[in-house]
Amino acid sequence: MPHFSNTYFDNGSTSWPKPPEVAEAMSDFLLNGGGTYGRAAYGRVYQTSMMVEECRNEIANLLGVRESANVVFTANATQGINSVLSGLELNDCEVLVSPLEHNAVMRPLEFLKQTRNVTWKFLPASEDGCIIPQKIPQVITPKTKLVIINHQSNVNGLVQPVGEVSGFIGDIPLMLDVTQSLGNTDVKGDLWGADFIAFTGHKGLLGPTGTGGFYVRRSDDLPPFWRGGTGSRSESFEMPLFAPDKYEAGTHNTVGISGLSAAIANKPESNWTKNHLNELITGLKKIKGVRILTADEPDQRGSLFSLVYESLKPSTIARRLYENYHIEIRAGLHCAPQAHRYLSTFPAGAVRIALSPYHSNEDLESLGMVFRDVLD
Repeated sequence: MPHFSNTYFDNGSTSWPKPPEVAEAMSDFLLNGGGTYGRAAYGRVYQTSMMVEECRNEIANLLGVRESANVVFTANATQGINSVLSGLELNDCEVLVSPLEHNAVMRPLEFLKQTRNVTWKFLPASEDGCIIPQKIPQVITPKTKLVIINHQSNVNGLVQPVGEVSGFIGDIPLMLDVTQSLGNTDVKGDLWGADFIAFTGHKGLLGPTGTGGFYVRRSDDLPPFWRGGTGSRSESFEMPLFAPDKYEAGTHNTVGISGLSAAIANKPESNWTKNHLNELITGLKKIKGVRILTADEPDQRGSLFSLVYESLKPSTIARRLYENYHIEIRAGLHCAPQAHRYLSTFPAGAVRIALSPYHSNEDLESLGMVFRDVLD
């Protein structure tokens, strides 16, 4: 009988388990904290504000950017993406995107297409969706105003060569979605010349849901999308001039931010290795009728991959895994129908295996055994 230390493999949706310190920090904040960020001068508010700024610094370090003040908290990466795309006031132009984008990018772009005549087209890419940097100049036109790249695909786990891409787009602003990669793969925002980075706290960082945000390199380039009360310039109807107050309208999710900070501080080292992941993928490829959705190059593989099987629907595979082995796994389109169209797995989608640091190499070996049984 296969042995698992953790049967939850849906970390591409939200991570589980969380470090126990996350719940402890959030409980402590609710019981003993409670101050509102930047809204008064008494001790409770000061402590809360310091906690938020410390978390902002931690996120900046993880994003590889120097200016922590330009890290903005929202409820999730989707709000961060919408804040940027709506704030930029794009009109009658085009946006270049990777072929493996999430609906968090594609739906806002479709809205801009309908309302502002903003069109989008793919960056040149290989069959697995990997961008081919040298071919990018062939698709750039005078109307190209933004490049958007999903750093790690939530469908096949491919990690894009962002560092190479940035050298071929000139002065065109670059926006990164690091929802899947942050906490799992190195992010080097300043080195890559990223102008905007959207992130979330509840996946690779192991934080609570309701935490995330975006980074803006030059706040002069981005008008605020959300408007309302902030901790400064309250005498005016205009929003503050500088980040983060310029973008953080309303009351912060200070409870969630306390948990996110604890998650970052207590995130464990991974108990599984890339070698074991590659061995699992290689073994599954040998099953007749199985197609693995992953990066062709092993060094471009992140913390997840997907598979399809010619004889069973993804939903059937997921149900069998749960009923027979209590394995919790995601099946379908993963909120990324465009990526599945590109990978020729639309409309059924695929079964996705997304790891966390709490999985072990033994879990990967057992997962291979289980798949061979379920797909037999």
